[in-house]
Amino acid sequence: MAQLLDWRTKRVNSKAKGVIKNLYYTVAANFVTLLISVLLNLFVPKLLGIKEYSYWQLYVFYSSYVGFLHLGWIDGIYLKIGGEEYNNLNKAKLGSQYWYLGLFELILAVVVGAYAFLFLPTSNKSLILILTAVVAVITIAKQFIQYILQSTNRIREYAHLSRSDRYLYIFFLAVYFIFGGRNFFWLIILDIISKLLVTFWGMYQIKDMLFSQLVPLRDVWSEILDNINIGSKLMLSNIASMLIIGTIRFFVQNRWSIEAFGKLSFTLSISNMFLTFINAIGVVMFPLLRRTDNNRLSRLFITLRTLFVPITYSFLLFYVPVKIILEAWLPQYSVSLMYMGILFPMVVYEGRMSLLINTYLKALRKEKTILFVNIITLIISIFAGAITVYLFENLLLSVGLIIFCLAIRCNLAEYLLSKSLQIKLNTKTAQETILSFIFILSNLIVSNSWISFIIYAISFSLFILINIKSIKESFSIFYQLMKS
Repeated sequence: MAQLLDWRTKRVNSKAKGVIKNLYYTVAANFVTLLISVLLNLFVPKLLGIKEYSYWQLYVFYSSYVGFLHLGWIDGIYLKIGGEEYNNLNKAKLGSQYWYLGLFELILAVVVGAYAFLFLPTSNKSLILILTAVVAVITIAKQFIQYILQSTNRIREYAHLSRSDRYLYIFFLAVYFIFGGRNFFWLIILDIISKLLVTFWGMYQIKDMLFSQLVPLRDVWSEILDNINIGSKLMLSNIASMLIIGTIRFFVQNRWSIEAFGKLSFTLSISNMFLTFINAIGVVMFPLLRRTDNNRLSRLFITLRTLFVPITYSFLLFYVPVKIILEAWLPQYSVSLMYMGILFPMVVYEGRMSLLINTYLKALRKEKTILFVNIITLIISIFAGAITVYLFENLLLSVGLIIFCLAIRCNLAEYLLSKSLQIKLNTKTAQETILSFIFILSNLIVSNSWISFIIYAISFSLFILINIKSIKESFSIFYQLMKS
């Protein structure tokens, strides 16, 4: 009996160590991404100049969508094999699908590149479209490998693959800038080379799968179609989510100068840096959901929300210090910093949506709710964006529309989730909306940055005081959960 208990204890400890190691690798990858984002966002705009930086941001914008060109094929594979042991996979069929997918993406890239070369006017924008077609093939090849590693719990290799190309890119950029390079074209080429080299490394990690005997297309065709059918639902939801902001960015790029697009992109990049940090925290926090009974999900949601929301609103206190530093470092981006005063609450809404609301909706198997919310918000974004950009021709109003759409999406999704969990959040939502308004209006109306900082700091302090009892209770519950 004692030996049995000892064996069980060792087994539990082994599993716990495995989870901790996986969390360490994932959190480390997120923090590395954050550090690299800081370096890119502080030094690249400084060294390139507004126009070159804007073209580089256009490439970053276009390339952020290339991962969807697999039509849900990879998502379907991931949903099917999630949780499987790597050695138990049908490597011949999966390896064959890798090459067929690569061939499909190569044909698609040639078609897009030929269209841009033959039918679009010769310009930097058409060149960026061709380069985006090239990087699409590499990105999807890498994404396939990442999904295989992630779904089979090979987290260490997954973390290395997800961040190593950024190590190479930073190194190549440093060498390029040291030798006087200042052209966006070579920044894109270096990005492509970095991703290609790391993809080769990833292929080596699953070489037994990729270089097994090729299965004829007719023998895997039905499985490919099934994977696309399963994965396309998740892919459509992700596309709609990205297009909520992407549509407005596209309108801005189409209506105004490339410099205006670059300044808006700079603002979004700074905000996304803070979201990266939140993602790192979320990786540690939300595995708790996997260990929780369904009848305790409602209480845990309120606990996590009560703790998480004040943390995200505290990030808004960094706006004025960051603004003052960036004004001194990048004076040519002063307009971008004004936009950031409007957009910075996206840290609150995007953080809560991606880490808390979406996680719960997936746990409750409500993927259709996620898709519904994203499509509704996308429709609002398209129509309102067209009006603000083309009818009113007001860039500031267009920027405000981004945060409005993100707030609508977050609050609508949370309302539908709260109905499923049978909880009420009306008072909390109202308080948070008021706090967001105070932050935005104080930065728009008050000319002195430190006065706007004081206004928001006082408002945030009152928000904490009003909710201090529930925050203390939630912290106590969370602490007990961590101990159990």
